[in-house]
Amino acid sequence: MLANSELILNPDGSIYHLNLLPEDIASKIILVGDPDRVESVSNLFDSVRIKKQKREFIAHTGDINGKEVTVISTGIGTDNIDIVLNELDALVNIDLANREVKKTLTTLEIVRVGTSGSIQSNIDVDTFLVSAYGIGMDGTMNAYDYDNRADEQEINLDFSDFLFEAEIDLCLPYCFGAHTDMLTKFSELNKGITLTHNGFYAPQGRQLRAERAYPDYIDTMAGFKTKYGKITNFEMETSTIYGLSSVLGHKAISLNLILANRPKGQFSVKYKEKMEELIHIALDRI
Repeated sequence: MLANSELILNPDGSIYHLNLLPEDIASKIILVGDPDRVESVSNLFDSVRIKKQKREFIAHTGDINGKEVTVISTGIGTDNIDIVLNELDALVNIDLANREVKKTLTTLEIVRVGTSGSIQSNIDVDTFLVSAYGIGMDGTMNAYDYDNRADEQEINLDFSDFLFEAEIDLCLPYCFGAHTDMLTKFSELNKGITLTHNGFYAPQGRQLRAERAYPDYIDTMAGFKTKYGKITNFEMETSTIYGLSSVLGHKAISLNLILANRPKGQFSVKYKEKMEELIHIALDRI
């Protein structure tokens, strides 16, 4: 039995942070970072049966084209992803009343629809890019036992050796891939290797007033080559979505709208219409 301090429930029996009950969610999940984007997605549903919110976590569940879908906002960062993925899994795979893991487990389909910045000059703003792999510079998955993962999605890119040679002393990196079934659903989109960070400014090579420890960080990361290709983009959630989905047995994929081209210093001027287009693609394929 899971202790009260480990599986935390609200007085109504809902899971602590998300404020959701098991019957509130579908097995098909759209993750968005921006809470305002939840309604942009659910407005496309044929009907909506659930609307709940706690803190930055807003969840809407409804039907579209005969499929039930839940869209939920995560906020920014892998720390929030750690909460959202574990609590979504608890809703379907733990008997909350008895505080025990179910004997028969449910697999969720999880699609992140988010924004990102390209570090390769040939990947233009407004491009749609699927993260075939997510490399974590955030450290979140280092708290989990990879040997207990439900599949073989963990990838060795020799990235640790590369960072050592480049004299970049950050956290121990990790890498997981998108689920192959989900990659097939979005096969027509560009694919890349996404680097996930635990911050937006210096961790991603930006500088306002606080100086960066690694001024050449973007160029260094852009130059790293693997047998799967080069690192294509930076963002703040994908690695933990892939890592926890692998450990927990869910099928995940991350869809990125490229808002910025970092080498060229460019930023999208038609973000809203391109994001709406990507949302349509996600809902059509999930």
